[in-house]
Amino acid sequence: MLASPPHSSHIKKVAIVGPECTGKTDLSKYLASYFKTEWVPEYARAYIDKLNRPYDKSDLTKIAHGQLRVEDEWMQTANQVLICDTNLIVLKVWSDEKFADTEAEILTAMNNRHYDLLLLTNIDIPWEEDPQREHPDKREYFWNIYKKEAFNSKIPTIEISGAQEERRKKAVETIQKILG
Repeated sequence: MLASPPHSSHIKKVAIVGPECTGKTDLSKYLASYFKTEWVPEYARAYIDKLNRPYDKSDLTKIAHGQLRVEDEWMQTANQVLICDTNLIVLKVWSDEKFADTEAEILTAMNNRHYDLLLLTNIDIPWEEDPQREHPDKREYFWNIYKKEAFNSKIPTIEISGAQEERRKKAVETIQKILG
């Protein structure tokens, strides 16, 4: 079972979510550097890179376990805020699209996991080819799904759009507000 540790009130958690190729990793690295804190990379990327076969539905639960484990570990050394390059909303969208549903264990963990803020990255930047990206032709479709999932999560959400500097500025200002 995917665990949900008690929330540490002195460390804020920010997850960056959105469709493929919308600048999540770039923004995560920048924010971690700006706030001098930890960032949790997308566990799925490393997991899939090590597979010698196409991923299947059972892999997604393993990816969820890995993502949350790393998040919990790096929360211990975060400085005021932990930046997460993804969260289980991304895994849910991915699973629903690829396998037509999501394992109950992932959904339960997703709904029980605390985040202080979601940064929802828009599709208004150019697509860059990557072997793990699957849907260059469905960006608008996924953008609409992510907006719906972010709204349904009840986590405060800010849309991040525009050029790189505009995105970074809006994200920094928004995080500064939750840090007080």
